[in-house]
Amino acid sequence: MSPPDIVRTAYAELVVTDLVRARAFWVDLLGFVVSAEDEDALYLRGYEELVHHSLILRRGPSTACGRIGFRVRTPDDLDRAAAWYGARGCPVRRIPAGTTPGLGEAVRAQDPLGFTVELVHEMAKVERLIQRYDLRRGASISRIDHVNIAVPDVPAAYAYYTDLGFGLSETIEDADGTLYAAWMFRKQTVHDVAFTLGAGPKLHHLGFAVPESHHILSLCDTIGALDLAHHIERGPGRHGVSNAFYVYLRDDDGHRVEIYTSDYFTGDPGHEPLRWDVHDERRRDFWANPVVPSWYLGSAPILDLDGRPVPVVEQEPTERSVTVGADGHGTVVHRPPAARQPEGADV
Repeated sequence: MSPPDIVRTAYAELVVTDLVRARAFWVDLLGFVVSAEDEDALYLRGYEELVHHSLILRRGPSTACGRIGFRVRTPDDLDRAAAWYGARGCPVRRIPAGTTPGLGEAVRAQDPLGFTVELVHEMAKVERLIQRYDLRRGASISRIDHVNIAVPDVPAAYAYYTDLGFGLSETIEDADGTLYAAWMFRKQTVHDVAFTLGAGPKLHHLGFAVPESHHILSLCDTIGALDLAHHIERGPGRHGVSNAFYVYLRDDDGHRVEIYTSDYFTGDPGHEPLRWDVHDERRRDFWANPVVPSWYLGSAPILDLDGRPVPVVEQEPTERSVTVGADGHGTVVHRPPAARQPEGADV
């Protein structure tokens, strides 16, 4: 059975407890554009996005991730999505057009990893703001780039996204073949989705691209000037994995967002994944700056199709528990792409 043809990660919905505080962080500080709003939700986008939204902030009783949205290539891919997930025993619902402002008909499913995903083809077009430099503020957010999720079984996640047609750009592994994390893509950048070994299903962070590294540094200066440095969790820095320049922030509900730029093209046929040794400190920060402990914790719970928290499966050890050698660096391992593994198998 053919999977739906996913174009890219398109949007995500975060549940926040206070929309006024959320607006102050995401709109006033970071600079997202408001496409629509009502008493229960904000619909936000970046300046390069020509569709209605890439982020929904919905008011609710506790912090959570409501759904992760993927855009598919044709309307027929919605039928393929319903059949594909249904054949795997996943709960599936058809969502009428207009249920979410700016979205056409959608298919919503609880995927094999436990995440609520939504696939949509039609997204309302909005005013073109790419060259409205006079309106830009905050970090000059361009677009959504990726979602990063925590899963207790990375090989199963790799198998699932491979079945969906995602390519593999980078991994974190050890010499015994334990797969700690993977970065996978549909659009031709480093990733649309990444997953790390840990308690899950949970959302670790959303990643949004900005034009250049100076936008990240300027945002940090603004945060310092406003005495809001408590929002900065990690960075600025440069990742080993992806090569991107980054900073991680936390909003008032604890949702983690990565502001991100300068990764690389993955669209050539036969793109060869880069495989990092888990003992190499440069994998998470290319300058070998230590990762703050909180960065491995505090991921958001996932809501099922009925809005209930999905049970979390604990997992130890994780990448966080791996000790780096006394010299501070392991060996970067370059190997051909791994053979396709059956779901649930050890890699």
